[in-house]
Amino acid sequence: QVQLVESGGGLVQPGGSLRLSCAASGIIFDFYTMGWYRQAPGKERELVATMSRYGNTLYGDSVKGRFTISRDNAKNTVYLQMNVLKSEDTAGYYCNAVRSDGAHDYWGQGTQVTVSS
Repeated sequence: QVQLVESGGGLVQPGGSLRLSCAASGIIFDFYTMGWYRQAPGKERELVATMSRYGNTLYGDSVKGRFTISRDNAKNTVYLQMNVLKSEDTAGYYCNAVRSDGAHDYWGQGTQVTVSS
């Protein structure tokens, strides 16, 4: 059974930082592109960042220079370091795993990030 379990969300003030984690099980982690997406109320889900099995990264325009994705293949975990948080970063953040051939696509349950003073 595939599980993606996110953690690290919470309430933070504008300008603050958070680090999200997503622990994967039930997949061969090395074979997957791992990513983070977010969805705010009333808005569509959008790309935050992805990292391929080879370490190639892709970021959404709104987070470039502030967020950093990384992965630890030994721990089957992907991270999202979020710095200089803004109120518009408030959303549910979802972990995603896509196998390199595109054959499988999995989602976590999400973790809430709220940026507010």
